[in-house]
Amino acid sequence: MNIWTKVKRYPRLGLILLAFIAFVALGLPDGLLGVGWPSIRTGFFIPLDAIGMLLATIVAGYMTSSFLSGFLLSRVGVGRVLAVSCFLTGVALIGYTLVPQWWMMVLLGVFAGLGAGAIDAGLNTYVASNFSEGMMQWLHACWGIGITIGPIIMTLGLTALNTWRFGYRVVGSFQIALAVGFVLTLAMWRQNKAPSGSEAVKRLTDYKTPIGDTLRQLQVWLSVVLFFLYVGAETSLGTWTYTLLTESRGIDLTMAGFFAGSYWLTFTIGRIVAGIFAKRVGVNKLVLGGLVGALLGAGLLIWNPSEMANVLAVAIIGLSIAPIFPAMMSGTAARVGDQYAANTIGMQMAATGLGTVVIPSLMGVLARQLSLEVIPVCLIAVYAGLFGCYILAAKPRKMQVTTVSALTEHAVDQS
Repeated sequence: MNIWTKVKRYPRLGLILLAFIAFVALGLPDGLLGVGWPSIRTGFFIPLDAIGMLLATIVAGYMTSSFLSGFLLSRVGVGRVLAVSCFLTGVALIGYTLVPQWWMMVLLGVFAGLGAGAIDAGLNTYVASNFSEGMMQWLHACWGIGITIGPIIMTLGLTALNTWRFGYRVVGSFQIALAVGFVLTLAMWRQNKAPSGSEAVKRLTDYKTPIGDTLRQLQVWLSVVLFFLYVGAETSLGTWTYTLLTESRGIDLTMAGFFAGSYWLTFTIGRIVAGIFAKRVGVNKLVLGGLVGALLGAGLLIWNPSEMANVLAVAIIGLSIAPIFPAMMSGTAARVGDQYAANTIGMQMAATGLGTVVIPSLMGVLARQLSLEVIPVCLIAVYAGLFGCYILAAKPRKMQVTTVSALTEHAVDQS
């Protein structure tokens, strides 16, 4: 029995495989820009800091489509949203390689962001609705695979063909091919069948809750803050580790580059391992345990007793925080309620775009004014804030579930 026959026979297997591939594709563009930027700016005759213009338009598009994803998913459908979004992203990425002016590439960044935000939020909502916590971990591990492969594709184009355009054309074409895959499986996405015994939490995309109602829920805003803080800390570690280790602590450039560059690979390994144990451990223990590990790692980074301790600290933080994002995503409905979950997931994804820009930038400002040694202090502060915010966000729903369980047990005892 070949793979296509298995996919047709077991449609849920086909959908999860397609979702995994889509998340690999989602990570690929994120790995292209860093390696390709020196060649891109040389080709367009623009300054080093012009990258901020492109990142700003990508983030603006990403936040917009993420925020509106709950509305789109409930009215258009998961399959259609994913198909259109992949096609839009693919066209934008290929468009990067065809435009003659820098401002045109910046403009296309809006469309690349719109597509990426809808894919990210759409797949997170679908997997949270229809699959286990472990599947969510593996879904995000696929993003790690994509962001690890992206630089390899760009490096191949630069070394073998002497052009940055090769990387974007390959990834853009892959996105368009993926859009065709979503079109061919539209009927399967519409079925959205839930496993037996889990109907109460498996149809988040069926709710058509007005966004205004969602915005009035305190738990929703607490959940949004969680993702703002988490992604800000995650990005800050990846952004500032190399600079901290080399410029402030005098660690060998090769060693610092190896461990800073393998950060996303460590991430991926952490999420693969977490996927195995996620269902048994539960989302709350994954998040709180991960944050404890991150606080210990950040503390070790502040202490800095030796050169190798820095490397160990980065590794501890990377492995510890790896399962937090997918675990928090899986627990969205438990925190805010099923009727608000789809809208909240979109808002959470929008918050990740804001956190990616704001928190690392603030750390950079503080580092310039004070010292690079403020980076690990800021990290431990963000992780501590995230820990407290998570307890506030999860506790009311947990208490409610406990109360319901206690009443049920009491009723059984009385009968």
